[in-house]
Order: sequence, then C-alpha cells, then structure tokens
Amino acid sequence: MTAGVEETAEVPAPGTVTLIEGATFCLSSLSGDIVPGRAEGLFVADTRIVSGWRLEIDGVPVEPLTTVEDERFRVTFVGRTPPRSGFGDSTMMVLRRRYAGAGMRDDVVLRNLGREPAGVVVTVAVEVDFADLFEVKEGRVRSHIGASVDVLPGFLCYSQSQGADTRRVRISATADPLITPGLLTFHAVVPAHGEWSTCLAVQAAIGDRPVPPRYRCGEPVEHTEPARRLRAWRLASPAASTSDPALARALTTSSEDLGALQIEDPEHPDWRVVAAGAPWFMALFGRDSLLTSWATLPIDQQLALGTLKTLARYQGTKVDPLTEEQPGRILHEVRLGRESDLPVGHGRAYYGTADATPLFVALLGELHRWGLPGNELRELLPAADRALEWIERYGDADGDGFVEYQRATDRGLVNQGWKDSFDGVNDSTGRLAEAPIALAEVQAYVYAAYQARASIAAALGDATTATACEGKAAAVKAAFNERFWLPGQGWFAMALGRDKRPVDALASNMGHCLWCGIVDEDKAASVAKHLLSPPMWSGYGVRTLATTMPLYNPISYHNGSVWPHDSSIVAAGLMRYGYVEEAQRIALGLLDAAEHFGGRLPELFCGFDRTEFRRPVPYPTSCSPQAWAAAAPVSLVRTLLRFQPDLPNGRITLDPAVPERMLPLRVANVPLGEARLAVEVRADGWQVDGLPDGITVAR
Repeated sequence: MTAGVEETAEVPAPGTVTLIEGATFCLSSLSGDIVPGRAEGLFVADTRIVSGWRLEIDGVPVEPLTTVEDERFRVTFVGRTPPRSGFGDSTMMVLRRRYAGAGMRDDVVLRNLGREPAGVVVTVAVEVDFADLFEVKEGRVRSHIGASVDVLPGFLCYSQSQGADTRRVRISATADPLITPGLLTFHAVVPAHGEWSTCLAVQAAIGDRPVPPRYRCGEPVEHTEPARRLRAWRLASPAASTSDPALARALTTSSEDLGALQIEDPEHPDWRVVAAGAPWFMALFGRDSLLTSWATLPIDQQLALGTLKTLARYQGTKVDPLTEEQPGRILHEVRLGRESDLPVGHGRAYYGTADATPLFVALLGELHRWGLPGNELRELLPAADRALEWIERYGDADGDGFVEYQRATDRGLVNQGWKDSFDGVNDSTGRLAEAPIALAEVQAYVYAAYQARASIAAALGDATTATACEGKAAAVKAAFNERFWLPGQGWFAMALGRDKRPVDALASNMGHCLWCGIVDEDKAASVAKHLLSPPMWSGYGVRTLATTMPLYNPISYHNGSVWPHDSSIVAAGLMRYGYVEEAQRIALGLLDAAEHFGGRLPELFCGFDRTEFRRPVPYPTSCSPQAWAAAAPVSLVRTLLRFQPDLPNGRITLDPAVPERMLPLRVANVPLGEARLAVEVRADGWQVDGLPDGITVAR
C-alpha cells in the first residue's frame, strides 16, 4: 500500500508513541517530547502542524518513567525531574496527559512529593514547519518559505501561505504563560505534597476553515465525540470468549484498532469509513478500505456501507491523465496535503488502481447478502453499474476480456494492484513485468463483481441483467483458467504482461483467486499444495513470493514478506475449496505471530522461516495499527466458522471447523440484518442463537 509515487519511508525512532483519532495522528518520543529532525509530529489534514514540542523543568528535560496508553487517542507520559544537587531522589513527578484529535491537548501536571513548596520554571518549546506528510515520510523536509510566527494576546500563532493555500496553527495555554516566539514559559510554585497544572491546546486552520478541536481545555474527556464514539463502538461490537489467549488478545486489539482508525467525510459525518493505517496512511483508500470493511462485516456492516457511499461520491466522472480519473473508476486514495493535484471536495484524489473498481461491486453484493436494506441497495446500484462500465470500457481497453493497467503518465504508480511497489510484479527469471499488466487477482475480483451484480439483479427480479452478468462471469472464469494456468508448474501466473506473456512467478496472488471462486475445481488441489509448500509457507503466514524465485527477499515490501491480510484471504480461499487443515494452519500461524507482536498484527513482517528465528522479524517501516491487518483476525474467525449469510434467499451457511486449541469458542452480538447472533462451538458440537425470523441454517 503506497501513495501515488514510489518512495522510501522515513522510519520513526524506536519507542515512538503513536496516537490516532480520525485523520489526526501524533508521533512522539517516550518522554512525550516531539523531537525536531525526526519523523515525529502532530499531523492534521496530511500536514505536520507541530514539528517540535519539548518540555523542560528548570532548563532540564523530563526523565521518562513509563507511558500509559489509555485509548488509541490518548496517552499519559509519566516522568520526573532529575534529582537536585545533593539529593539522591527526585521529589517532582511530571504527568503529561495528551489527547490527539483534530489538533492536540496536553495537560501538564507537576506533583510535588517533597516537604516544602518548590519554585520551578516550566518551558514548552514549539516548532512548526507545515511539512506535507509525504515530505516527512520520505525524509525530504526542507525549510518552508513564507512561514511566520506571531505572538498575540494569549496565543502563539504560526501561518504559511503557498499560493492560494494557507495553513495556520494556534497554541494557547492556561496558567498565564509568558509567550514569546517559539516558547511558552511558566513561573510556578508547586505546594508541598500538592500539584500545579496547565492545559496546552493546539488548533489548526486550513485556508479560512478552522479545524474544530476534539478536546478543549476544561472539558471532560468522557463527554467528547471520540470518547462517545469509542464507547458506542465497544458496546455494538461482538464479544468473543475462547480458551486460546492469543486469539482473545488479537480480537480485542483488532476491535480497538478498527474503532480508532475510523474517519468520516466532513460533508457526511454519519458515513463512517476506515483509514488505511497509522502513521502514514490516515486517509481513505479504495482497495484498503473496501477489503477492510469486507473483513469487518461480522463486527459492523455500517462501516462497509459508509465506505461504499463515500467511494461512490468520489467515483470518477471524466478522463484526467494526471490523476488517472476515468468515468466509473473508484479512487486509489484521497489526500489533504499540498502534494496532490486534483481538489475533490475538501480532499484530493488519485485513481491509479485496477482493483478497487471491481471490489466496489463485489462488496456491494456481499453487503446485500448480509441484509442491506433495499433503499440503500437501490441508492448504490447506479454507482455499481458505472463501475462495471469502467471494467468493460477502460479497464479492458484492448477488449481481450481481462482488466489491465498502464499508468497514464510518469507520475502515477507503475503497479496498480495491491503489490504496488515498483518491483512487486516479476517473473520466474527475476524480470519485472511490463505494462499493460493484467493481474490474476484483479480478474478474480472482476469475476466476483459480475457474480455479485447477477445475485442482486436476481433478488430484484431483473432476470435480464442477472443472466447477462452470469454469462460475463462465466466467460471471465473460462478465459482466466485457460490463459493464466501454467500446467508445467501447477500454479497460476501472477499476471499477464506485455504481449500477454505470463508473469510466471510463484506468488500469493492466486490465493485471492481461490477466495473469489474463479479457480476451476481440478486446479485447486495443486494451488493449495503450492501455497502451503516450504517455499511459500513461513510458519507464520504465506509469503508474497516464493523463496525459489530470483527476486525473493524476506526483508522486501512485496517480494517475500508476509502480509497478514493477504494470508487471511488465502486462508478464506482454501476453506472455500474445502482445504480445512491448510486454512487452519494459516490461522494458527498468524495468531502465533500476533502474540509475538503483543496481540497486534502489523501491516507486514519479514518472511524468514519460523525454524530460523524463534519469533517473526518486524519489517522496519510497517504501519501499526493498520486497517486490513487489524481486520485479519476477524476474517480468520469467520473463515473457521465457515459462516456465510444469504439473507435475500432466507438462509445462512454455518459449519464450524475451529481448531481444538480455540475451543470452546463463543462469539456473541454479531449483527445480521435486524438481529444479533450468538455462535458457540464446543468439542462435541455447536449451536447458533438469535437468527432473524424466517432464516434457516445450512451446512
């Protein structure tokens, strides 16, 4: 998952503390300081509005003791002042309670543990560079021309204009500070066994539009919108109990992360979507948001609905080579920073992706099976049909029946599938694929899109559309199995490249094809065998590229690393075709990896074999938390339950294949239509309670 340019990420310093709330995030050191010159800061609207934030007591930095992460959006830094000369211990405790959300609030509390009052000078040094997120991420921040700082009564104000674009930040504090450019100074007396405190507030403005802060000084945090939203998310989320502590921890962490990663369209605040991941991808992505909300359906179908509605609002309407917009195309990402080209509402969109458009239609079909109300379905159908038109007109530009991609200019992504690094599509000789490129998984998504549209049409009594889409799905499946299959190797090509030559590397892409059902039954056994073979199976997950391939590199982004979302999709595909033991092995491997990462699966980790290292090796620039990685444990549980709703046809499929170590397993409060299900699986059987009226269970 990358942005609209290839890049090398700047790595946050070890021990970096990350806070996220909506599209706001804050990276700081373990002391609470934001250290200038590092990939740290407070980011709002893809702009770093604070690049330095350093607290000193009597001219000395605070010594960190610990951090307490209360929620994803708030943290308490616990520290002390160094002992004064002649004393063995410090008597001054320092608490910094930080809240990030459309700005930042810092409550600084000095607690005097001594027997006499303490006079102290407290300073907060501030730096602001208004750097674009990608400048920070890629380590190319430069001095910004035109930035100014002003001291106004009660405020420290920064501003910068570049053409018509103006960014501002305003910093204020309680306890009557002396404010000078870049510095707030407090002269305080802390009573013996007493406290002194101040509340510092950071507020941003983009153009003439102030960004209302989530947390205001003096306002109880429990009454803020993020706190209320998080409470509502927790109350509505399913509850799981299991004998497997790794699964329990992973599910709890996933639910919290998915709640924290949600953002909203400012014009439609009731449309919730999920950002791709922290720290660098706190924005709407097409592919990522679609796959994440799909995997999260057992928790909340409203997230998928909000994603579809928001992406439909941004759906392409014209041809623009610079942004790769085309009529009916679903975007790749929306950004708010300066390093973008096309304004769309309050954001900027780039459309260079081949897979988001068919995934849009496929997710609508899946949401329909989960009981999407008819009025919502009819509202989204025109966007789905425009997406299918894009597939046939622009996606399949040469009319050969396959969706290909080729960037329109040298500014776009070279590769436009989920393996979108420049070298992510390569063959068994190590040669990079040349555009136009038809990815295997994209054809699978197209097949799923036609199947979904046929199912919707049948439910609505539109036999003509249903028959037409079923025919198109069958044609895609037949052509795929004929052209992508490599009988000599026993696996599917990763892609067809220029001149329709197979890109024949052994890779994980074909697991997505199992998931969508495009693989012929007579080929599935060979695919399953190769996906779990030693070159592909690391012991913790499925590698993106086999160890036998020339470009295999376990520390690469897409050529041998393990991506949890990818492996979870492979597991779902294997289970779909009846390969139960193989799907279980992937699920258990990923959960073991999650346990080593403290219960949180990262965006990716290195593909070293489990027999070589006792724990998975982290990938240095992996996002954590990251949306589709957070959704992977939820998807795995659904896979192991073999749970598939089909409310339009009055049934659900449920046939649990849960590994023994997880038993007994109970999942309650699962939303389905207007009902809430509870599924319990024991060694001697299973049961389901709370089914909607008129719904039967099939195995």
